[in-house]
Amino acid sequence: MLFTYNNSVAQQLVIDVQEQDSTSIWQLAKHDFKYTLKGVGHSFTRPLHWKSKDFEKLGLFVAGTAALSLADEPIRDFALNNKDDFPTPLRDFGWYFGSPQNYFMANAGLYAFGIFTKNEKVRKTSVLIISSSITTGLIQTVSKAAIGRARPGSGYDNYTFKPFSGEAAFRSFPSGHTILSVTMAHSIAKQFKNPWVKAGIYTVGAIPPISRIIDDAHWVTDIAFSAIVSIVVVDSIDKFLNDENAYNTPKREKQISWNIKFSSNQIGLVGTF
Repeated sequence: MLFTYNNSVAQQLVIDVQEQDSTSIWQLAKHDFKYTLKGVGHSFTRPLHWKSKDFEKLGLFVAGTAALSLADEPIRDFALNNKDDFPTPLRDFGWYFGSPQNYFMANAGLYAFGIFTKNEKVRKTSVLIISSSITTGLIQTVSKAAIGRARPGSGYDNYTFKPFSGEAAFRSFPSGHTILSVTMAHSIAKQFKNPWVKAGIYTVGAIPPISRIIDDAHWVTDIAFSAIVSIVVVDSIDKFLNDENAYNTPKREKQISWNIKFSSNQIGLVGTF
């Protein structure tokens, strides 16, 4: 009888713990969902609070992208001439990793790990990724249609545009694969202090953009513009989450300065640690 009683009590304790865990996970999920929506809303409303210096930065960004377009054709020629030297597995990885369905499955797995282990750092990282991805994804979807830039493999040059044509050949700018891969890489890299770990994460994140140039699907300006948009959006939402004290995670100062470099012998996106 004593054994039966203790067994019943143990079973009830297990049920109580399971219900408590279930409620806790549900509350965490609601919290994360709320801040995902708030993060998206914050990023889209930030331009309403811009000051003159912010518009100056935007002007320089656009001007820099236009100047970088002078390198579109030379870099395309270089990529095509060396296409056979670029490892096929890396090209395949770049395409699959930057594809929306695979990208969101990877983040779903990351979030599932964070929510079920109640790891706040992982949950915050996943919320940062998904809220930034929604923002940048909407930006690139609208921009692709509205700008209608010809892809390099279409037979047209890099200054040919056909807005709202609906044709796949005129959906080059910006690069969706780049936006997604850089968004995830930058969101994850921000969680680490070690510069070598950061460099490794950014290296993996750079594979999809490079592979898109190798595959003759995008111009270098598509890639550069997309990467910078992703970095700006991630930094903005990360700062918002920190300012809101949404997660009890260490606040890190911005550790990398990103700039587009273009000159007679240097073109690219440079991160300074």
